[in-house]
Amino acid sequence: MTQHLFIFGMGYTATRLAKHLRDVGWTVHGTGERGDVAFSDEGAVREALNGATHILSSVPPNSTGADPVLTAFGNTLNAAPARWMGYLSSTGVYGDTGGAWVDEGAPLAGRRQGRTAADRAWQTLREDVRIFRLPGIYGPERSAFQRVMQGNAHRVDVPGQVFSRIHVDDIVRGVCASFDRGPAGVYNLADDLPASQNAVVEYACDLLGQPYPPLIARDDPSLSAASVAFYAENRRIANGKAKRLLDWQPLYRDYRAGLMALWRHPQPK
Repeated sequence: MTQHLFIFGMGYTATRLAKHLRDVGWTVHGTGERGDVAFSDEGAVREALNGATHILSSVPPNSTGADPVLTAFGNTLNAAPARWMGYLSSTGVYGDTGGAWVDEGAPLAGRRQGRTAADRAWQTLREDVRIFRLPGIYGPERSAFQRVMQGNAHRVDVPGQVFSRIHVDDIVRGVCASFDRGPAGVYNLADDLPASQNAVVEYACDLLGQPYPPLIARDDPSLSAASVAFYAENRRIANGKAKRLLDWQPLYRDYRAGLMALWRHPQPK
C-alpha cells in the first residue's frame, strides 16, 4: 500500500520532509506556496484528507490567534481515516524559563497566546496526534551563514542567554521516526547543546573568515521588535523523550556539527 502524506503548509521544513518521503516512494500532496492543492478549495482538501494515510500541519496561527487549519477543517480532520496525524509547534510555548531546562511536561507560558492555544487544540483534536515542539530551525540556505553574508547577523550583550536549535533534517528524521515508533503525544525535537546566539554567529564568522559583528545592547534601535522579544527569553530544551520513545538521535548534535556540515557540503533547500 502506498503511503500518502498530506501536508498543510508546504514551507521550509515541510518541503524538506516531502522531498525525503517522495525519494523513498511516498505520495505527498499539500497546500501552500510549494504545494499542489489550494487551501481555499475545500472540496479538494477534503478529498485529499480522506485519501491520506498520514496528515501533517505546519501552519501557525494567523494574525488573530486562530489556527486556520482547525477553523476550516477541524471536523474533517477529526473524522479522517488517516492512521497518523502531526502538528509542528514551537518551543516558544514554554516562554522564558531563566535558562532552565524544560521538557514536555513543563507548563505552557509563552508570549504568543495563539501558538499556545493551537498547540493545545491539536493535542485534543484526536488521540493519535503527535505534537512536535521545535526551537530555532536552520539548514541549507537558512542559517547563520546567510545572516553573516547579508550583514544581518547580530551579537547582543545579554550574558547567560541561551536557546536551543534544530537542523531541519533532524526534524525530518524525528517526524519519520514517529510513523512507526512511540505513542501519540508531545515531543521536543532539539539538538543536544543549547548555546547563545553570539556563539553561533561567531562560529559562522570563523568558518567564513569574516569579522565578528560588533557587540550591541539588547535595546539597540537596530534590533527588530521580534529580536528584542527573542532576547528576552532564555531556556534550554530537553530532548530525552524523543530519544527514548522514538529511538531518535539528532544527527547534528550541536550548532558546530550542523554548521560544519553546511559549510562542507552546501546543498539546496
